[in-house]
Amino acid sequence: MANSIVIIDDNAGFRATARRVLEAEGYEVVAEAGAGCPGVSAALGSGADLAIVDIQLPDIDGFEVARRIGAGDAAPVVVLTSSRDRSDFGSLVELSPAAGFVPKAELSGRSLETLTA
Repeated sequence: MANSIVIIDDNAGFRATARRVLEAEGYEVVAEAGAGCPGVSAALGSGADLAIVDIQLPDIDGFEVARRIGAGDAAPVVVLTSSRDRSDFGSLVELSPAAGFVPKAELSGRSLETLTA
């Protein structure tokens, strides 16, 4: 099980909700970022096990964030998220280096464990 998490999302309300949900389930949120580029730095510099990455970010999209994180040393597992349906992104989720996709409304420790097990 991944224990430490970075949340990369431009919606501060979602970051706060995700933090509360995940910390209540025993995870440690070690960093947050509101955009892709600082998120890559946070994910690679924090020693996190997992990065939850919004697909729609203001600077670079979540697919590029996943590629950059995946290219780093000791990279965390990336799980993509969005308020939009997975089908809206076509094959981009499958083609990305991310472990998978979880809709924002379904984010929980259990959904993350299913993808990263």
